[in-house]
Amino acid sequence: MNDKPIIEEGQKFPLTIKRLGINGEGIGFFKRNVVFVPGALPGEEITAQVTNVKRNFAEARILKMRTPSPHRQTPPCPIYEACGGCQLQHMTYSQQLVEKRDLVVQALDRYLKGVNVKIENTIGMEDPWYYRNKSQFQTRLKGTQVIAGLFAEGSHQLLDIEQCIVQHPNTTRITNEVKRVLEDLKMPIYDGKTMKGIVRTIVVRTGVETGEIQLVLITTRARMPQKEMLIDLLKELDPNIVSIVQNINKEKTSLIFGEETITLWGKDTIHEKLGELSFDLSARAFFQLNPKQTVKLYDEIKRAADLTGNESVVDAYCGVGTIGLWLADRAKEIRGMDLIHESVVDAKANAKKHGYDAKYVTGSAEKWLETWRNEGYVPDVLTVDPPRTGLGESLIKTILKVKPKRFIYTSCNPSTLAKDLQQLTKVYKIEYIQPIDMFPQTAQVESVTKLILK
Repeated sequence: MNDKPIIEEGQKFPLTIKRLGINGEGIGFFKRNVVFVPGALPGEEITAQVTNVKRNFAEARILKMRTPSPHRQTPPCPIYEACGGCQLQHMTYSQQLVEKRDLVVQALDRYLKGVNVKIENTIGMEDPWYYRNKSQFQTRLKGTQVIAGLFAEGSHQLLDIEQCIVQHPNTTRITNEVKRVLEDLKMPIYDGKTMKGIVRTIVVRTGVETGEIQLVLITTRARMPQKEMLIDLLKELDPNIVSIVQNINKEKTSLIFGEETITLWGKDTIHEKLGELSFDLSARAFFQLNPKQTVKLYDEIKRAADLTGNESVVDAYCGVGTIGLWLADRAKEIRGMDLIHESVVDAKANAKKHGYDAKYVTGSAEKWLETWRNEGYVPDVLTVDPPRTGLGESLIKTILKVKPKRFIYTSCNPSTLAKDLQQLTKVYKIEYIQPIDMFPQTAQVESVTKLILK
């Protein structure tokens, strides 16, 4: 029987915010009920009004601010409230770093209660603005005007974003100019309701260190009217545009990219540098969105790997080979795998270019770790950087069977990290966790966990 006092929609009550939730909302407790309040900060005392009641929690809004947090500030972005792309612009940056460490602490408390884990202070940015090197803005028609941006939080309404203070200025500027070109040519713009139209997304990636720009148009089909004219106008937009690509996505899906990619003009890839290394990136290849912080992240992975020159390293979810190549100068051998074949092709080319004889293969980490183990190969160090969903049951089982001596787990989701660590600590000891802020102004936190075989 549920003996919790019942909360009703519309109910008002005083609430003290105790901590930050994984999506950046404030969390308070009213008569033993968990209450999530978007926009509220830890330490604030508010009058809350319930907007939604679920089985295990309630959602509320701030009706009245009684005691604001000393860390509250006015968000500098004019569309901050509507957009939802950032969640923490109303909190000072120094406090964001404190709260992001706390998100990791909370997750571990939930899944590893009683286990004493050393969690370092979050590594932040000197300048936490204009850092994202890639934008993916959906397009729609508003009358005869082409607009591009993100959907307003929890709605199907597209916000036309002309200016974004977390995007690299080049990505927004080029996107704005592409919108004008599409408008002038009266290109058929995708309509999410009717599924008619051709151009659905404008993707711009800029090499922060090299200045090279790649422009990708995601379309519903390969054929486009006035294609030659379009290409001529696009390549004139900026001398730094070195690659214009079309990607075809016919599906009714929230996924941005489809399977087929055609280079319309220029190179297939753009060139980017990270520290001493340089990489060629094709349109669909994964690459970190914040190159400045990526150097700090990869240095932390290197610190955790603690290589002497005699170790074999496997880089699972290798992408274009960035992490493996970051470690290669101190490793005996590098191997890696990825499900996206283009990424593996890029990784091989990147390794060759830097003079490393690395072995990259297409397929899942569990398949290849198992295959190599059967051939007598077990890596000394395994490094993983999985998607937000974490490692998955079958890979964890494989890791527990293969037992690399050191295991470096880079995570972008404290909840799935903690859940995975619950399993991994059967054979591994957690040496420490180092949180890193890859996405200032958002509730996301990345971390590097060093695990040693017991």
